[in-house]
Amino acid sequence: MNTPVSIFWFRRDLRLEDNAGLYHALKEGAPVLPLFIFDKGILERLSDRKDARVTFIHTAVESLKAQLENLGSSLLVRFGTPQEVFAQLTQEYTIKSVFTNRDYEPYAQKRDADITSLLAAQGATFHTFKDHVIFEKDEVLKDDGTPYVVFTPYSRKWLARLDQRHRTVINANGQNEVQSFYLTAYPTQKYFGHFFKTTPLPDMSLEAIGFDPTEIPFPPISIARS
Repeated sequence: MNTPVSIFWFRRDLRLEDNAGLYHALKEGAPVLPLFIFDKGILERLSDRKDARVTFIHTAVESLKAQLENLGSSLLVRFGTPQEVFAQLTQEYTIKSVFTNRDYEPYAQKRDADITSLLAAQGATFHTFKDHVIFEKDEVLKDDGTPYVVFTPYSRKWLARLDQRHRTVINANGQNEVQSFYLTAYPTQKYFGHFFKTTPLPDMSLEAIGFDPTEIPFPPISIARS
């Protein structure tokens, strides 16, 4: 496909609302193609073919895909290593940039470094954002710049830093409301029109990724408010 697209790569953040990386992707202006990868490298380490975590994630992915299709878009769902998947996607799409929210584990950091290099070789950029934490590791340090090793002083510094920056906004009732800078929401709904327009993309069954449904019941999944 010759039309340049941005990709938003969903990972821990299977929601359309208040999603930092998705907000920045949609604001950039290029059509945003949503993507989820069932990571073969992670899944192959699981011995239980009825792993409840996999069933739960699969259900959440299906719900997210349905919501995107209600917006005239869809969710591209792939199975493989991220390196394999992005190598394929660079052949299928003209990718301008990829947006995602940060992961912090060693595996995730290596994976993201690999994807950054792969995309750079194709002239595309890779952007990550803080989303599922309030502070990252270097944002709460001792006065000498070193990490805390005792929880109580760390917690005091954490709370003090949370209170450092505030802003006044107008709430839904038309009243002034003081909000913490670090707890600001991302109004993604304003930019939903920037999703890549497409007919529904193929589904990915649990069986296709080597798993069977669990018998454990889950409550209904609600990812975004209507």
